[in-house]
Amino acid sequence: METFADHYESMRKQILLHCPQADMALIDRAVTYADNKHRDQKRKDGSPYIIHPLAVAEIVAETGLDTDAILGAILHDCLEDTDSTYDEIARQFGSTVAELVEGVTKLTRVQYSTLEEQQMENLRKMFMAMSKDIRVVLIKICDRLHNTRTMEYQTQEKQISKSRETMDIYAPLAHRLGMQKIKWELEDTSLKYLDPEGYSRITTYLNEHKAEADEFMHSIQSKIMTRLSAVGIHGSIYGRVKHVYSIYRKIEQQKKTMDEMYDMYAFRIIVDTIPDCYNVLGHIHDLFNLVPGRFKDYISTPKPNMYQSLHTTVIGQEGIPFEVQIRTWEMHETAEYGIAAHWKYKEGIEGGNEKDFEWVRRLLESQQEENDAEDYIHSLKVDMFDDEVFVFTPRGKVMSLPAGSTPIDFAYAIHSGVGNAMVGAKVNNRIAGFDQPLANGDIVEILTSKTAKGPSRDWLKICNSNQARTKIKQWFKHEKREENVAHGKTSFEGELRRAGINPSVLQDVELLPLLLKKLCFDSLDDMYAAIGYRGLTAVKAFGRVREELTKANRKKELPKNPEQVAVKTSRHKDSGVIVEDIESCMIKFSRCCTPVPGDDIIGFITKGYGVSVHRRDCKNVDLDDPKMAGRWVNVAWSTEEEKPFSTTFEIDSIDRDGIWIDIATVLNSAKVRVSEISARELSANHGRAIVTFEVRNVQELEAIRNKMRAIDGVLDVRRGQN
Repeated sequence: METFADHYESMRKQILLHCPQADMALIDRAVTYADNKHRDQKRKDGSPYIIHPLAVAEIVAETGLDTDAILGAILHDCLEDTDSTYDEIARQFGSTVAELVEGVTKLTRVQYSTLEEQQMENLRKMFMAMSKDIRVVLIKICDRLHNTRTMEYQTQEKQISKSRETMDIYAPLAHRLGMQKIKWELEDTSLKYLDPEGYSRITTYLNEHKAEADEFMHSIQSKIMTRLSAVGIHGSIYGRVKHVYSIYRKIEQQKKTMDEMYDMYAFRIIVDTIPDCYNVLGHIHDLFNLVPGRFKDYISTPKPNMYQSLHTTVIGQEGIPFEVQIRTWEMHETAEYGIAAHWKYKEGIEGGNEKDFEWVRRLLESQQEENDAEDYIHSLKVDMFDDEVFVFTPRGKVMSLPAGSTPIDFAYAIHSGVGNAMVGAKVNNRIAGFDQPLANGDIVEILTSKTAKGPSRDWLKICNSNQARTKIKQWFKHEKREENVAHGKTSFEGELRRAGINPSVLQDVELLPLLLKKLCFDSLDDMYAAIGYRGLTAVKAFGRVREELTKANRKKELPKNPEQVAVKTSRHKDSGVIVEDIESCMIKFSRCCTPVPGDDIIGFITKGYGVSVHRRDCKNVDLDDPKMAGRWVNVAWSTEEEKPFSTTFEIDSIDRDGIWIDIATVLNSAKVRVSEISARELSANHGRAIVTFEVRNVQELEAIRNKMRAIDGVLDVRRGQN
C-alpha cells in the first residue's frame, strides 16, 4: 500500500526540481495542516486520504507552478471534506491560497436534470474561475489526472461516467490550455475504461512489437544526431510511439488494423534557438523524403493555446513514415505544460496574460447567450478541441479559426459589426460563397454595406465557430424580438399539436409558472423569442415540459361523469391501458410507433386482434379517413404500477471513431434492456442505427434520447416509425 512518506518524498523531489524557489517551510506546514484535517479519512483503496492531495501537489509542481498553487493543491479538499474554513486557511497561508482552495471547491459538481446541463454548468464555473485566476483550473485538471490514475478502485459505472466526463471536459480543457502531456494521459486512461478491448488490443500489439519499434527509432535517431553533430548544431532528440488514444482514433477513422498502421512514430528535436529550428528542418528534408502537404509551421503562426513547433512528416529508407517535431527548449516546456510553463519564464503572473485568455471571455459570453445545453457543448468542443485553420486578412494579419470555418466565421472573428454588415466575401481575390470552407493560407476579404439587412437565420447552419453563432443569435435576440416571438410561438405550438396537446393548456394560470420555472424563462414570450432566434429548439423546449403538458391536457379531456371514470379505471389494467366504452378486449401495442407510458395515445379496433394502441403522432393514425372513423377509440394509460415497454430509436450519425462506444455507454448507464441493434450505411460518412430496448415511461425514454443527442457526431435521434 502507498505510504505518506513515499508520496511526500516524491512531491518534494518534483518541487526542488521544477520549483527550486518554492517556500518549503510553508509547504511543510500545509502538509501537516492537511494531514491533521484528513486524518480520519481513507481513500477507496484503504490508504490515508492525505496521499491524494500530496499526489496532486506533485503534479502541480511538475508543471512548474508556484508556491501558492502547490499550497492550493495540498489544501484543495479541506474546505469541502473537513471542518476547515476560508478564514482559517487565509490566516495561516494567505488570502491568495484561500481563494485558490475556494475556487477549486466551487467546481464541485452540481446536479442538473440532464447530462448536458450539468456539463454546461461545470464548464461555466471553470471559465469563471479561469477569468479570475487560471491556477484554479490548472489545479482541478491535476486533481482529475490523479483520480484517473487510481480509477481501478471505483465501480464500473463510476469508471465509465468519470472517463466520459474526462473526455468531454477535462481533456479538451487541457488541450486548450496547451497541456499536451496531461491531455494525452487523460485520454489514454479514459479509453482504458470506455473501450477496454480496443485499449488492450493496441497496448498488446505495441508490447509485442516493442523490440522492432525500438530498433527503428534508434536507427533514425542515430542518423539525425550524426548529421546535426557534423554541422555543429547542439540539440536533443528522442523518438516515441504515438500515444494509445491517438492510434485508436486513426484506426477508427481510417478503418485499418494495427498491422496496416504505419504513421505511429514521432521524433522530437529540441534545439537552442529559432534559427536552429529552421536549419534542422532543412537537414531533415535532405536526409529523408518529404510527404507532400504534411509540413506545418507553428512557430511563425502559433496555435491559440500558445503551442509552437515545426511539424513535418517524412519517409526513410525503410518505407515507414514518421513525424518530426522541431522546437526550442522554451517551446518544449510550453508544449508539455501549456500556460503553466509560463510561471518559469514570467514573474508575478496572476490571472494570465489578457490576450492569452481572450478565448475564455468569448466562451463565457457565448454560454450566457445559449439556452440549449446540447448545442453549447457541441460548439464548445469545436472551439476547444478541433484542429485550427490559419487564414490571413488582406493586410497580412493571421487569424486562427476552427477547421471547416467559412467567411461568416472569419467576419465575426474580426468584429460583430463586420459580420452583421457582411454582404459578400472574397477568398484569394475571388468572389466566394458564404458557405465556402476556408483553407490554410487563404487571404479573406469581407465585403460590407451600410444598408445590409443583417445576418440570415441560415447563417447559423453555415458557420462553424461558437463565436460566430453567438454573435448571430445576439443580433436576432436584440433586433428582431417581435419576429422571434411570432416564429417561436408557431414552432412551439406546432410541437404541441404534433403530440396531440391543445395549445390552450398554456393559458392555465396554475400550470404556467411551473412550466416557466422548468424552462428557466420569465414569460412565454421570452421562451418564444429564444426559440425564434435559435437559442433553443421547440423540440427541446417541449421535451422539458412534456410530462406536465400531457397531464394537463389529459385532465382537461377527462369525462365529467364520476361513474364513467370509475368504470374506465377498472378495465384492461394488465396491459396498463384504459379503453373507453369497451368492457373487455385484447390489447396490443403497435410496432410501427412503439408507444410507452406518457405518450399521447389512441386505439384502433382491429379485426380479430382487439385494440391496437398507437401514438397519436404515428404516421398510421389518420382520423380524417371517413372509412375508418368508427374504428378509432379513446384510450389512456392506467395509474397502475408501470412495467417495461419495448420501444425503438432510429439514430443517424456521422462515421467517427468511438461513436458506438458513446452510444453503448449511454444505454449501459441508463440500465435498460436492449433487445436488438442493427445498423446500415446511408452514405460514405453517415450511418443509421436502429436500437430496440425497454423503458417504463416516456420520461425515461426522453432522458435517454437527450443523452444520445449530446453525443458528438449524432445527428438525430427519432422514435421508431416503421
